[in-house]
Amino acid sequence: MADDKCTSCPAFNRKSLKKLGINLDNTDFVVALAGNPNTGKSTVFNSLTGLRQHTGNWPGKTVARAEGAFSLNEKKYKIVDLPGTYSLLSASTDEEIARNFILFGQPDVTIVVVDATRLERNLNLTIQILEITDKAILCVNLMDEARRNKIDIDSRSLSRELGIPVILASARQGEGIPELLQSVEDVVTGRFLCNPFRLKNISSELNYAVEKLEKMLIAEFPGMPNARWVALRLLEGDQQIIDSIKNGEISSVIKQQIIPEPKVEN
Repeated sequence: MADDKCTSCPAFNRKSLKKLGINLDNTDFVVALAGNPNTGKSTVFNSLTGLRQHTGNWPGKTVARAEGAFSLNEKKYKIVDLPGTYSLLSASTDEEIARNFILFGQPDVTIVVVDATRLERNLNLTIQILEITDKAILCVNLMDEARRNKIDIDSRSLSRELGIPVILASARQGEGIPELLQSVEDVVTGRFLCNPFRLKNISSELNYAVEKLEKMLIAEFPGMPNARWVALRLLEGDQQIIDSIKNGEISSVIKQQIIPEPKVEN
C-alpha cells in the first residue's frame, strides 16, 4: 500500500512525519489542497494525514470537505482538502468555496494537485490560484500514468516559469510525497521564497482603477485579504462578488473561512 511505502521511506523518517488524522488542535500552519477533480487530491491528503477522507460539510453548505493534520519536525499542520474545481471564477458552489478559502482564509501554503497527463488543461486553475496567493506548490501527480504514456515533464523549467516549487509525484505509490513535505516546510518557513507567475498585460488605466477601488474596499472592509484581486473581479463584472459587496455579505464570508472542526462521521 502507498501509505506503508511512505512511512517506511528514509526521507520520511528523517523529516519526522507523524500522521495525526483528525487531531486538529493547536496547529502551527494551515495547508490548502486544491486541484481539478480526479487529479488524486484525496490520495495526497490520505498520504499526509493517515485518513481515508474524514469528511464533514462546509459551514452553511452541503458540499463535503475533508480536514486532517500531520506533524513535521515538531510543527503541526492542518490540511484542508478543497472541493475539486476547474476554475475559481465562482460559477458553482464548489468553485465559490475553493476560491473563498484561498482568498480570505489565507492558508500558509496552497498545494495545487494536477494531472501529469493533462497538465496544460490543469494549469488554468494553477494560474488563477497564483493570482491570489504568494505561497503555493505545484504537485504534478499521476506521473506513473504519464510515464506509461511517454510524457516527460521538466519540473525545473516549470518551477522557474511559475516561480513556485514543482514536485513530480505518484501519490498512490508514495512517490514524491517526501519531496512535497520538504517543499511545504521550505515555503512556510521562508527557506523557499515564491515569486508566482502573474499576468502582466494590464493597462495603466486599468491599474489606476484597480488601485482606487482597492483603497475603497479596504476602507469599507478593514483588513480584507487580497483586496486587489477582489477589486479586479469587481471591474470584470463578477456578479457574485458585486452582490456580496452591496449587501455586506462579504464580511461574513471572510469570517467563515475560520472553519470549525467537522463532526466525526460514523
